[in-house]
Amino acid sequence: MLAFLLAPFYLLFNLYLFRRIMGWVRAWFPWFRKRKHWAVPAALYAFFALSFVLAFPLPAGRLKRALMLIGNYWLGVLLYLLLAVLLADGLRLLLVHGLKLRSLRSARMHRIAGCVCALVILIASIWGVVNARIIHVTPYDVTVDKTVEGMDEMKVVLVADLHLGYNIGEKQMQQMVDRINEQDADLVVIAGDIFDNEWEAVEAPETIAATLRSIRSKYGVYACYGNHDIEEPVLAGFTFRQSEKKESDPRMDEFLKDANITLLRDEGMLIDGKFYLYGRPDAHRPGRGIETRKTPDEITAGLDKDKPIIVLDHQPKELQELADAGVDVDLCGHTHDGQMFPGNLTIKLMWENACGYLQKGKMHNIVTSGVGLFGPNMRVGTKAEICPIT
Repeated sequence: MLAFLLAPFYLLFNLYLFRRIMGWVRAWFPWFRKRKHWAVPAALYAFFALSFVLAFPLPAGRLKRALMLIGNYWLGVLLYLLLAVLLADGLRLLLVHGLKLRSLRSARMHRIAGCVCALVILIASIWGVVNARIIHVTPYDVTVDKTVEGMDEMKVVLVADLHLGYNIGEKQMQQMVDRINEQDADLVVIAGDIFDNEWEAVEAPETIAATLRSIRSKYGVYACYGNHDIEEPVLAGFTFRQSEKKESDPRMDEFLKDANITLLRDEGMLIDGKFYLYGRPDAHRPGRGIETRKTPDEITAGLDKDKPIIVLDHQPKELQELADAGVDVDLCGHTHDGQMFPGNLTIKLMWENACGYLQKGKMHNIVTSGVGLFGPNMRVGTKAEICPIT
């Protein structure tokens, strides 16, 4: 419903942006001063602006994938197009109409301002596409004040938010696996959002599963599901079929088995008799067979608290409650660190720990910005990462 309510605003924003773009174009090319010559630019702009809408009803296939990719690139460009035009118009109102600097109204200044905006948009967009495909290694060191026989330290590699689908495929997974295998990990954990809502969007799942099977880890690879690990249609970030039960596609579950990834559904394991690993279902969409997930106290009630307790939770919620319940390490994802500027600034207003490290009492909480992408196929001001935690 919200998507339909916001649709008129999306159309108005694009109409406003198109008019501003054409105002700059006709400052360079007088031929476009006649509106009848706007037909081709208008059709081209409409194609980009509506590409993901055109893709939405199509069956799975190459055409849908191509349109979805175009739409995801467009959403990133659109953000910086909107920011640049709003900033330019704001400065124009301040300087020309407020401070009465009439010399800035010249056609020459109009052309210069348009070129500056175009350059900023181009640089931000290209860098965002390139940066999204570079997986960084962000290490952490934490101390759990417990004694484990035969173990002084352990290396856990945290990854999250793979978002396998239209944006992310085998190439990024191979790069991720290579980075993980460089770490000589004792344990690898995936903190949710392995998929991007649509199983059909995963290209060559058998190849990707084989790539993930090559992850090297002493104790194996474990995962929990996130809010996107369910089968539901998504249009520009908005989900549909809100009244239906949110569940993973059974093929998603089989994919994880094929990839040698153990999925923890509100359950824990004592690994090698040395430490506990507990995987929580998503706070908002717990998935198949789970109506209400266990509370932090219920998680640790039957555990030996003399042993380290590691919790895997997609969203960094209930941090104080987990600390009070005796959890030692809480590993999360979900936030993408905002993914694109200025989201990396505003995301800090929404989460106690939006990204990085936070200590709550004796508990260590680490939130990774993730490997993949949701929506815009870009990262600006943030990084894709894996997190080896010693």
